Amino acid sequence: MTMKGTLHFIGIIDKIEEKEERILIFPEYCNGLRGIEAFSHLIVLYWLHQRDNEEERSILLVFPRRHAVNVETGVFACRSPSRPNPIGLCIVELVTVKGCTMIVKGLDALKDSPVVDIKPYIPRADSIPDARVPVWTQRGPPT
Repeated sequence: MTMKGTLHFIGIIDKIEEKEERILIFPEYCNGLRGIEAFSHLIVLYWLHQRDNEEERSILLVFPRRHAVNVETGVFACRSPSRPNPIGLCIVELVTVKGCTMIVKGLDALKDSPVVDIKPYIPRADSIPDARVPVWTQRGPPT
């Protein structure tokens, strides 16, 4: 089955220092930020532009690098940047919003990564305290 869709990048990542990042939202999407300052945390979806090639998109089995075990895992069972659709996801702390610019903390995207979408983090909906995960995910740095 072949399906097509259209993706519109809404902004771009601009690193400003080690602990804070700037997200620049394109002017035509700036109105979409209205009310976002009421949230302390956001979910940022971004395009892993340095992995956007046929070789990286064809990788389906990986050894997750950020964990202390060497378990071959499917890309849909880990957070590998190599995947059929190179979309990254990160929960960030919102520091401030000025016009079309957001300053955030904790973003793991690279400079110039296109922004796919931003969603508010809502603990009631986005946190599952009793979620089941494999043992190997409990070691290593946060992903």
